[in-house]
Formats: sequence, C-alpha cells, structure tokens
Amino acid sequence: MSDTLTIPAKDGSGRFAAYVAMPEKTPAPAIVAVQEIFGINAGMRRICDDLAAQGYIAWAPDLFWRIQPGIDLTDQTEAEWQQAFDLFNKFDADKGIEDIAATIAAARRHPESNGRVGAVGYCLGGLLAYLTAARTDVDASVGYYGVGIHERLGEKDAIGRPLLLHIAEEDGFVDKDAQKQMHDALDPHPLVTLHDYPGVDHAFARPDGTTRNENAAKLADQRTIDFFAEHLR
Repeated sequence: MSDTLTIPAKDGSGRFAAYVAMPEKTPAPAIVAVQEIFGINAGMRRICDDLAAQGYIAWAPDLFWRIQPGIDLTDQTEAEWQQAFDLFNKFDADKGIEDIAATIAAARRHPESNGRVGAVGYCLGGLLAYLTAARTDVDASVGYYGVGIHERLGEKDAIGRPLLLHIAEEDGFVDKDAQKQMHDALDPHPLVTLHDYPGVDHAFARPDGTTRNENAAKLADQRTIDFFAEHLR
C-alpha cells in the first residue's frame, strides 16, 4: 500500500510531498529513500515498494520541490538528462538536508512507526545520505555511488551513527582520486564501512537503469538489507 503525504518544511517556507509505501505489519522501522537527480520517478517508487516488502515504512521526499515539484524523469533520453542536470545545478544541498531532517521527524512521529529511522540515497542522494549521517539524528544511513562526498570529508567527524557507502570503481562521476580520498578519510572511522564494486559504472543499482549491473546490484542491496536489519530492527 502506498500514499502521498505532505511534510512541513523546517524553515516555514511551505510543505513538500513524499511518496510513502507501507509494509504489511506495523509498528515498523522507517527508511527515507533519497532521490537521484531524476526526482521521485518510477525507480524511486520501486525502491520504496521493495523496502516496504522487506518490512519498512519507506518515505521518498520530493527534494526538488523548491525548484519544481513533482519531477519524474528517466535516464533514457538526452533531454531528460539535460533537465536533470539543470535541476542538480539549481539544487541547494543544505536545504535538501533540512527537508530530509523534516522527513525523518515525520517518519518518527508516524503512528505506525517503531521510532527508528534509516536513510538510503543514490547518486545525489548518496551524497545526501552521507550528509544526513553527519547532520541529523538518523539511526543508520546508506549511500550508493554518492557524487561529491570527497569534497565534504571535513564533516566526517560529525558522523555519530553507522554509515555504509557503496562505491562504483569505474564511476564516471567519481574518479579514482576522489575514491582514494574517501577511503583515506573514512576507512579509519569506526562507524563507516565502504564497499568497492570493480568493473561497474555509476548507477549500477538503478532499477531499469542504462548502466545497471545485476550482480553488483544484488550484492550491494543484500549488504544494505543486512545493514538495516542490524541497526533498525
């Protein structure tokens, strides 16, 4: 079962929508699914539905609402890529984290929640999952092929809850130097775990994506399932 709920922004500037998928049994932990640059599209809704099938209340907030609400794009056409990159360039990551924090608070308050909340993000959302671990009270976070994490490593010392990061070794948006910087800074952190996936490109776990790699996606997703089972159950 799924629904669309609205969440008040922390800065009082309005309300934004979130796709919410419910599990069969509650009370249950919640997971905030953090979007790529394509908005809350069919892939993000599928991720939420899969999380709900695993027993979580899954929330996917519309983080582009301050620019244009209701964005729903794919990676299948050049025009959609251009629109997605334009949205990315206009996006304020700091406001995005505020909206994720508001979603975490709403998820904790939900009458069918057990009070524990995780976050999982992809691409842009992978960076935001890292920042969520550093800036919010989320209980556990997972980032897939996050873009720009190496530019925010100064925030690592603020991470106080478990964080899992999946790195595509042939990521066209995160080069080998950036990956090395991430490992050098984060491998010693007691709450951070990094997994590398050789031979795969960015978005290897995107449902129906053009660069999806089934074997790597299944391995990363199983690690994510195990991670959340450990920290949210």
